[in-house]
Amino acid sequence: MFHRTLRLLAAFGALAAASVTAAAPIVGTDSTTATTRTPQVTTTLVSSHTQLPPGGTLTIGIRQELAPHWHTYWINPGDSGMATQARWTLPPDWEASTLRWPVPRRIDVGPVVNHGYEDRSTLLVDITVPRHASVGQTVPIRLDLSWLVCQDTCIPQQATLSVPVTVGPRAIPIAANQAALQEAGQQLPKPVNPPLRALHADQGILVELPGRPAPGITAQFFAEVWGVVRHDARPVTHQEEGRWWLLVPHGEAARRPGEPLAGVLRMGDTGFAVSTALQAAPAAWASRLPWSRSEAGAAGGATSNAEKGEEGWTLLLALGLAWLGGLALNLMPCVFPVLSIKALSLLQHPERTRRERLQLALAYTAGVVISFLALATLLLVLQATGHEAGWGFQFQNPHFVLLLSALLFVVGLNLLGVFEVGQRLTGVGSKLASRSGMVGSFFTGVLATVVATPCTAPFMAGAIGYALSQPPLVVWGVFAALGLGLATPYVLLSSWPALQRRLPRPGVWMLHVKQLLAFPMFASVVWLVWVLAQQTGPDGVAVALGSLVVTGLAAWVWGLTQLSRPSWARRGRWLATVLVTTTAATAWQSLAAVTVPAASNQPGTHVTWEPFATERLEALRSAGQPVFLNFTAAWCITCLLNERTALSTDPVQSAFHAHGVTYLKGDWTQQDPEITRVLQQHGRSGVPLYLYFPGERHSPPIVLPQLLTPGIVIDVIAAHTGTDAVRP
Repeated sequence: MFHRTLRLLAAFGALAAASVTAAAPIVGTDSTTATTRTPQVTTTLVSSHTQLPPGGTLTIGIRQELAPHWHTYWINPGDSGMATQARWTLPPDWEASTLRWPVPRRIDVGPVVNHGYEDRSTLLVDITVPRHASVGQTVPIRLDLSWLVCQDTCIPQQATLSVPVTVGPRAIPIAANQAALQEAGQQLPKPVNPPLRALHADQGILVELPGRPAPGITAQFFAEVWGVVRHDARPVTHQEEGRWWLLVPHGEAARRPGEPLAGVLRMGDTGFAVSTALQAAPAAWASRLPWSRSEAGAAGGATSNAEKGEEGWTLLLALGLAWLGGLALNLMPCVFPVLSIKALSLLQHPERTRRERLQLALAYTAGVVISFLALATLLLVLQATGHEAGWGFQFQNPHFVLLLSALLFVVGLNLLGVFEVGQRLTGVGSKLASRSGMVGSFFTGVLATVVATPCTAPFMAGAIGYALSQPPLVVWGVFAALGLGLATPYVLLSSWPALQRRLPRPGVWMLHVKQLLAFPMFASVVWLVWVLAQQTGPDGVAVALGSLVVTGLAAWVWGLTQLSRPSWARRGRWLATVLVTTTAATAWQSLAAVTVPAASNQPGTHVTWEPFATERLEALRSAGQPVFLNFTAAWCITCLLNERTALSTDPVQSAFHAHGVTYLKGDWTQQDPEITRVLQQHGRSGVPLYLYFPGERHSPPIVLPQLLTPGIVIDVIAAHTGTDAVRP
């Protein structure tokens, strides 16, 4: 899933290239063929007849010849990609059948497994002439075709092709085209009589083979629906009670006994159609079925060296992207104030040696990495106990949101000078810096991790989604890489003398900068209280504001007495502790009793959306309606930025309206198992996630990037409607 996301991001990153390499105008049209060419694909429309009588059937082949090393996609593209889409323009009462797809092949692109075609493919469709058609008329058969062609990059392309057919007293076939279409028909999956059976087991499905596979022949099952089986699995054959079966592990959208199963069973170069209802496998078979080999990804034995290398490359890629994602977090508004405080601490103590600065940087890094590892461990524990949790899950808890808002409020008061003990917490103590500075740097790293979790930076979602589907060691490794990326800028600033020399000289101005940094903290508090309002309504806001008032009073009492005689200092600390403890207990109980408000459209806005529900999505798809699905949360800053700058803009809303796109919004502000499952199906552990479902019923969703612009959204809609994008 992680790699499917990467491939789709690459596809949409190439939309600009698509405008240049999109299909050229038709270069040859006559009564038999129409052809269009791009540097990657030559597409030809091949007609079986020039003339047909009323009630006759015309067969048309959509033939695509691909440049070496490029490929297009089957109806289920696998881990990534997009199926070829065909839209016919016909006279009234003329009918086009569904596309008939040739047998696909498995295409391994690094760790990504695609289902599609290389070299050449021909999709077939039958056009039926109505019985009341007027003899003598010549009708253009027009096709608007869109497809995705990939190598190292993916390029969406589209073309319009047309061939004429005359309604006459008799059929006039085209001999040369008839032979080509007959050859294409031989590439379709062959029906089997009686139909092949499929059985359901706990680990996967068993697809019946038409006979014993010949030596050296590899069997592969391609399900028509995405996620029914694992695309990357290497199935194995097994003989049971005199019959041969192909064992295929379940995917993320596994079928149950009694549900339909459709797909293609490929054995060597031959494909067989599979269309049946799943039956339960006999319980006695469970202990005899060799699922371990299948799940390990090896056909007929242990995992090959090539596959081991492929898995290692996958882990290295995930670690690298996690590091980049952590590095990008430093630019997010969540983390930047904390990083600024650490940079300020370097300026306040220019007397520190390079070694001392490096020690503080390592302590900060340890705080960040250990916090990320603790977060990963908590996620693993929650998953092991049956809970569905992902990145930023703690912000779904109103108590955590209130606690963090109080913490940031206290940090802001400290920066303003209301009290001074907190200087140690930010690692800027004076002569005790060697000890308290190390401790302070460590806990500043912890704070940086906590405030980073509502942000999702580029590269993060795929890496985390991949990690949470792997063993614990991989999860810890990916989260540690995230932490290292977050800590990298401060480590460089602390250990690189050339960077330190570029820092301004210490002075009184630093006190003003320190005080100025309090206001981003207060802005974060405002945002967190707003998040709490989405979760708990006005009552929750009243609890939060009251708690902050008492917390501010406690900080003022502490600061007022801390420089007094020891006895007064102890009394001040005691009173501040009582105030904070009492407030925390009262707020905890009050939030627990607050009623959660229902989600709705924001009044007074021009943005129209519906709340996400699986039933509503399926109903829209069954009706052939395009859908844009936005998974968001009130605490997700990246989500809010995308909604303000892209999804809520007039050009995007106009595109939704013009093309009949239904806008669904899944609100993950509070825990929602239904949304969590959809996120996991697409390799994500958190929001944002943006999916576009074209109007065709069986088309897989298109995954959009995590950072949106109006142009990206409009281009995706235009690419699947055959229209020109109108950019803002």
